[in-house]
Amino acid sequence: MLALVISGLSTWALSRKLTKPVDTAAVVKVRYVAPSRALEADEILSQQNTELVDWPGDAALAGGFKNIADVVGRVVLFPLAKGQPVLDRDLSAPGAGAGLAGKIPNGMRAVALRSDEIVGVAGFLAPGSHLDVLVTYSPDHVADPLTATVLENALVIAAGHQIEPDASGKIPDATVVTLLLTPEQAQRAVLASTQGAIHFVLRNGGDASTSAEMPVKLSQLAGHPTIVQGTAPVRAVKPAPVAKPREIETILAGVAEVRSNPRPSGGAGL
Repeated sequence: MLALVISGLSTWALSRKLTKPVDTAAVVKVRYVAPSRALEADEILSQQNTELVDWPGDAALAGGFKNIADVVGRVVLFPLAKGQPVLDRDLSAPGAGAGLAGKIPNGMRAVALRSDEIVGVAGFLAPGSHLDVLVTYSPDHVADPLTATVLENALVIAAGHQIEPDASGKIPDATVVTLLLTPEQAQRAVLASTQGAIHFVLRNGGDASTSAEMPVKLSQLAGHPTIVQGTAPVRAVKPAPVAKPREIETILAGVAEVRSNPRPSGGAGL
């Protein structure tokens, strides 16, 4: 009897051990900074609109923040949902402030360019659009104007004074756009704006292709051969029309008839 009791107790204890639930507290968790409410772009993070949320420790977030003090004062670049961990890429650079400056990533520049209302595709440019920039100018010592592509697939971060796409889809009527460029691209854009007329060419935002087209000269539009600098164009001289033999015979016959039948004296001369 005693052996049966001991066996039963051992079986019960073993079954309890095997069916014991996993202790969820043993799972390592990390706390990341997240908005305490939904945030819109251009809002500034503070102690009042942020909180710490639990996150699985085995799924670390690259660019996440574990201290609220590290994000206070930084500007949100994109809308964030409540409880969504804040990442460094979602925020402006430290000290950049709000507005347009807060949208410029480190190492990039914002350059404003003005174009004609027609060739500048005014009415179709909005923040987030992609475009090419062309310039038409006359190089030194060359009488033939040309148009060249200065920038390709440049991102519009502001159209006029609008830095965010309109919620209703309305496109601003602006001929001045601000482009996000590298320092080298910014130099090209500024130099081009001082040489001639700037033109904007709208492109598909998903088209990242580049073109190897050479500048187009005015003489090419007229169908003339390209003129090498320092040489004069060779113009074809149209030959004089040659009279046909029958026309010559008719003219000679007429002259002979006049000579054989002179007008009476006192009449009008030939």
